[in-house]
Amino acid sequence: MTILEKIIAQKKIEVDQLLASNVTFPEREITRPSLYQTLRKAKQLQVISEMKRASPSKGLIADGANPVKQATAYYEAGAACISVLTDKEFFKGSFEDLSAVADAVPIALLCKDFMIHKIQIDQAKSAGASVILLIVAALDDETLGSLYTYANEEGLDVLVEVHNVEELQRALSIDARIIGVNNRDLHTFEVDLAQTELIASHFPFDEERVFISESGIWGPEDAERAAKAGASAVLVGESLMRSDSVKEALQALQVEKHVDRP
Repeated sequence: MTILEKIIAQKKIEVDQLLASNVTFPEREITRPSLYQTLRKAKQLQVISEMKRASPSKGLIADGANPVKQATAYYEAGAACISVLTDKEFFKGSFEDLSAVADAVPIALLCKDFMIHKIQIDQAKSAGASVILLIVAALDDETLGSLYTYANEEGLDVLVEVHNVEELQRALSIDARIIGVNNRDLHTFEVDLAQTELIASHFPFDEERVFISESGIWGPEDAERAAKAGASAVLVGESLMRSDSVKEALQALQVEKHVDRP
């Protein structure tokens, strides 16, 4: 099994447990700025900063990291959105992390998890998320479409993640407005920024959609490369989690967006 297949198998177990417990998640009103609108209006490349303790590919990155302290540092440094990993088994995250961050910062908040069922969306929204992630590679067309529609109906922004041109077409077929290309292959976990450039060459920049580059962003050179490809934002986790100065590291990524892209 690939890492992605192992994660999805675990998610199915977790979803079955949630459904069997008949748990209900309290309604929570969204009062955060829209990530979509924020990225559309920005003149500079924006940063989605991630609270990330560990990953299957890198192991421990920042074991014991305090999510509120990290998120506050991101917010004060000028992040457009904070991503919180809520997967426990593979990334050492939790919904408690998400809820704590939601209480601490007012900006857009992404629940970074492997969504396969509506109940996970309910859980994310109740914990304070204003954005959820849908990974095209993890979902069939029917589930992708139904989860996307449900999240929109709940007032959430949706970051739809793709890895190749075929997945981009699937994202466009559900009319996704925020599309991110993960430069990390979810099967091998190798990273290559050329993925951003490849997907960008097929991206409909003339439509009102937002393009995001995810993974493998370490410094201003990488940010420039993403911006030149047409990205409105980069999603950055490991390099910021390892940085001695979150403010300096984050602000170094806020390069000018390229004017030849809408």
